[in-house]
Amino acid sequence: MSATASANDAEPFDAIVIGAGQAGPGVATHLVGQGKRVALVEMDKVGGTCLNRGCRPTKALRASARVAHLARTAARHGVHAGPVTVDFAAVMARKDVLIDGWQHGYADSLEHTDGLDMIYGTARFVGTDDAGDGRLRHVVAVGDRSLVAPHVFVNVGTRSTVPAILGLDPALGDVVPWLDNDRVLHLDSLPEHLVILGGSYIGLELGQLFARLGSAVTIVERGERIASREDSEISDAIARFLTDEGIDIRTGAAVERVSVTDGVIRVDISADPSTPSRTGGEHIAGTHLLVAIGRTPNTDTLDLDAVGVETDGRGFVPTDGVFRTNVEGIWALGDINGRGAFTHTSYQDYEILVDHLDGGSRSVDSRIPTYAMFTDPPLGRVGMSDREARRSGRNVLKATYPMSDVTRAKLDGETAGLVNLLVDADTERLLGASVLGLSGDEIVQIVSALMHADASCHVLKDMLPIHPTVAEFFPTILGALEPLTPDEGAAAG
Repeated sequence: MSATASANDAEPFDAIVIGAGQAGPGVATHLVGQGKRVALVEMDKVGGTCLNRGCRPTKALRASARVAHLARTAARHGVHAGPVTVDFAAVMARKDVLIDGWQHGYADSLEHTDGLDMIYGTARFVGTDDAGDGRLRHVVAVGDRSLVAPHVFVNVGTRSTVPAILGLDPALGDVVPWLDNDRVLHLDSLPEHLVILGGSYIGLELGQLFARLGSAVTIVERGERIASREDSEISDAIARFLTDEGIDIRTGAAVERVSVTDGVIRVDISADPSTPSRTGGEHIAGTHLLVAIGRTPNTDTLDLDAVGVETDGRGFVPTDGVFRTNVEGIWALGDINGRGAFTHTSYQDYEILVDHLDGGSRSVDSRIPTYAMFTDPPLGRVGMSDREARRSGRNVLKATYPMSDVTRAKLDGETAGLVNLLVDADTERLLGASVLGLSGDEIVQIVSALMHADASCHVLKDMLPIHPTVAEFFPTILGALEPLTPDEGAAAG
């Protein structure tokens, strides 16, 4: 069937939105509010990764794990709680009540929005035709339905990357049972020994919370250090507090083979020649295996070739500053455009896009990257790392301050971590910050706001801070700025 024939037989819409994650629903309801007829297609559950298998459910589990940890360590504060036990079923049930309530409410709202056709199924492009007025129309198939519209907004997100070493074969099924960030949220019993492949954000967050719930945890990382996107002093500090909690971290470890015998999962590791921080020939035996080595865009479900949308070698879709792809009338939002893999970046994509559609001037090109890793304590990051600052060619100043010297951290008994600030010596503008420690995910946003306002670091240095807080030390930290020299910390970043 030709694209033209398909378009002639298809249901007409003003716009089709594929994916009901963090960007898609906002775009859809905005267009509906302008009187447009919109189809919103979702292949799973509305809310995307964040609501269903990412941010919110994992933070619900994190909260329970933190309470267990505080109870176990209460004696440090002169409080004796007695033996601490974790009811894993109750922990999971609390998470489910929260998430199911949000998810059902969100879905119900969208399904009852006038002018919005909520369609469940996997969408794929069929082709493009000329509407006769010089505009292109794009044909999208969802099951046995065919839709056509001049504007298509794609927000299909990503999924966990699964290494070939697990022996996955579509004809054979899963040779080794494994968990990802979705499957691990539906366990009915606490893992006795959870082995995690990948020492980045997802692996570290889940590793710590399961350790606090009572699992033995081993994290296997191929690189020479965990959280390798961060400066070395940050990743080293994270490794210290996770190790202090009993987590076994294996770095410089290449996974050679994964096998299962009588329900025991065996991971054979050896030293990676490129990172000689360990010697190999070891194996790890666990009851459960969690894969957290990266994310793969779901663009392979879309048949993008049918309409000529270009992707890069990993499947991400390049866009301009307002998320237009190389094909007229098709936009790529959220994780798949490679401009940020977070709930907040996807949601801001929606805000920038509708501003553009309404004639505004916002662009993603001015975005300053900011994010958090929700270990406990958390890491808040904005702007450049040391490595990026060195490569920028700027005259950069840096200050570092340990959380162990912060009064509030001492009072609360949470002194792990440190604060790093980077400043352009010539313009006095903040270039970046890493806040690892008590409330780091909240505190870093002070720096982010000043960077977005293009304000001088002296605004932060001269402010009147509240005592006792972590943020009150920003003036002190800025008073300790020193040049970031090219040879400082060769392994940093």
